[in-house]
Amino acid sequence: MTHHPHFFVETVGPDTAPAVVFLHGGGVGGWMWREQARRLAHTYRCFLLDMPGLGLSRRTGPFSHVQAADLIAELIQSEAAGGKAHLVGLSEGAQVAVELLARHSGVAESAFISSALLKPVPTWGMSSRAMLSWSYRLFMAPLKNWDWWVRLNMRYSAGLPDVWFEPFKRSFQETTEEEFVEMLYAGLHYRMPPGLAACQARALVIAGAKEYAAMRASAHDLVKVLPNARGALLTMGPKSKLAEEHNWALTVPDLFNRALEAWLNGAPLPAELKDLP
Repeated sequence: MTHHPHFFVETVGPDTAPAVVFLHGGGVGGWMWREQARRLAHTYRCFLLDMPGLGLSRRTGPFSHVQAADLIAELIQSEAAGGKAHLVGLSEGAQVAVELLARHSGVAESAFISSALLKPVPTWGMSSRAMLSWSYRLFMAPLKNWDWWVRLNMRYSAGLPDVWFEPFKRSFQETTEEEFVEMLYAGLHYRMPPGLAACQARALVIAGAKEYAAMRASAHDLVKVLPNARGALLTMGPKSKLAEEHNWALTVPDLFNRALEAWLNGAPLPAELKDLP
C-alpha cells in the first residue's frame, strides 16, 4: 500500500515490468480490480488506485475528470517503467481514461475502455446537483448501516454477487454527500473532450449489448475519433442484465481477464466480444 501525495494507490507485480493502471467506476474503488491484479501480477506492474477525489483519495476532491487525468499522468510518468502504461478503465474510470488520452496521450501504451458514457442517458432530468443531493439524503445517508439495504443496492443497482459485499459495503458507507454528488454529476455530464484525434495509442472501446443506447453510441463516436481504435460489443447471453454487463470486471472476472490479456498480447478477443456493429 502506498500513500501517494495526491491519492491512495496499491501496486502489485515487478517494479520493472510493463505497467497497467486500473481506473475504477463510480461508487467503488481500486479494490474492484483485485481479480485482474491477481491474474496479471506475474508479468505486469498493476496500479490499483482510488481516483483523486474519490474513496481513500477523497482528500484531493472534489472529483473532476481533468484533475484525475492530470494527476494519474504524473503518477505514470514518475512511477511506471518507461513513463508509460496500459490504461484499463470501466464506467467513470473509462471516462478518465478518455480524458488521459486527450490530455496526456504520451503516457498511454494502450487503452482498454469499457462503458465510457459521452452522451445523455434517460436519467438526464434527474442529474442536477440539487437532485443528486436530495437522492443521497433520502436513499443513502439514513440507511448506510443497514446491511439489507447495502446488499439490495449491490445486487440490483450494481449487479454484483455476494462475494463483493464487504468491500462494496465499506465504499457505500464511506461515501460522503459531496463525493456522491460530484461523482455522479461529473459522470452524467461528461462529453467527448478535444484532442483525441492526435492520440496514436491503440484503444479497445467496449459497450454492453444491454446497456443504454447512449453507451453504445458513445462507443461508436469514440472509435470514430481515435485513430487507432477498435470497437467491441459485449454479449453475455439472454439472461444477463444491464448492470451485470456494465460491471463485468466484477460479475464475470474470468471473461474480463481473458479479454484484457488478449488485448494486451495482441491475441483474438473472446467470442463474447463481437465487432461493434
